[in-house]
Amino acid sequence: ATPSGSTPAAAGGDDGGDTGGTTPVAAPPPVSAPPVANAGFELGGQTHSFANPQLMSYAGMNWVKFQHKWGPGNNPQDVAGRINQAQANGFKVLLSIPGSPYPDSIDYAAYVEFLGGVAALGPDAIEVWNEVNIDFEWPVGEINGANYVNNMLAPAFNKSKSVNPNVLAVGGAPAPTGAFGGGCTANGCDDSAYIAQMVAAGAGSYMDCMGVHYNAGATPPSQASGHPAGNDHYSWHLQPMINLYAQLGKPLCFTELGYLSGQDFGGVPPRFSWAGGTSVQQHASWLAEAVSIAANSGRVRMVIVFNVDFTLWGDDPQAGYAMIR
Repeated sequence: ATPSGSTPAAAGGDDGGDTGGTTPVAAPPPVSAPPVANAGFELGGQTHSFANPQLMSYAGMNWVKFQHKWGPGNNPQDVAGRINQAQANGFKVLLSIPGSPYPDSIDYAAYVEFLGGVAALGPDAIEVWNEVNIDFEWPVGEINGANYVNNMLAPAFNKSKSVNPNVLAVGGAPAPTGAFGGGCTANGCDDSAYIAQMVAAGAGSYMDCMGVHYNAGATPPSQASGHPAGNDHYSWHLQPMINLYAQLGKPLCFTELGYLSGQDFGGVPPRFSWAGGTSVQQHASWLAEAVSIAANSGRVRMVIVFNVDFTLWGDDPQAGYAMIR
C-alpha cells in the first residue's frame, strides 16, 4: 500500500463544499448475518513477501495483511495462494482490496462479484477498497461517503456475508488528510467530512469494524500536540483519530498504523520532512506504545502495523516504515 495520506496537510483553507458525485441508488437492506465477534484485540502486520512469519509471531502478531489491487477481469483465485499461505502458518489473513490508482470509473457490480468470490475462499477479513476519499483511489467528482456506502460497501457486505458470514467485514479506511479545508471538493474530502457522510448514509450497518489509517505521526502516541509540521491537525495524533472514527459506532480496525524513520536511509524525501527527526529507536518505541494505547482503548479491534518488511525506498519511502530494516 502506498501511504498516500501520510503527508500532513495544514488544516484550514477554503471549504469547497460537498461537490462529490450524486447518489444514484440507495443502499440495500443489510443481510441478516450476525456480526463477527469483536470482543478481543489482535495485532498483525502488512507484508508483500510474508518472509518473516516467525518474527511476526514473536512480536505478538497473529494477523497478516495483504493488499490486492483489483481490476476488471480478476479471478478470485488470484488471492487463494496468499490466504492458504497465511492460514497454513497459523495466521489470520486480512485482504485489503482497492482498485487501480487514479480510476476513471469503477465497475461496482464486477467488484462486488469479485469480493463474493474471495469471501468464498475463506479469508478471515476483507477491507472494502482503500483511501476512498481522494482522487488517487476514486473517480474525480464522485468522491462522497454516501456513494461509497450505497454503491460499494453495502452491496459488498451483503454479497460477502451471504457467501461467508464468518468473514470480518472492514469498512475501507479513508486517507487521513486535512488538504480539503475540513470539507470536500471534486478531488477529495477531508476524512472527517467523509466519515460524517458515511455516518449519515448508515455505513455502520454494513461493517463489523471501521478501517483506519494512521501513518503521519512524529510524536509519542500519547501526545496530542507538538507535531513538527505545526498546527496539530487531528490526523497527526493517535487519540484524536480514535475519537474521530469512533463516530461510526463500530469497533476500529487500524489497517495501516506506522511511523516513518529515515535514519538508516540518510534522511527522508522532502514531502515527508515532518519525519526527519524521527529515529529508528523512536519508531520502535512509538509502535509499541501505540499498540498498547489501542489495545486498552476499548474501541480498537485490530492493529495492522504498516509495515513489516517492505524494501521500497524513494519518493514513497515505504522501507522507512518497516519494522525489519
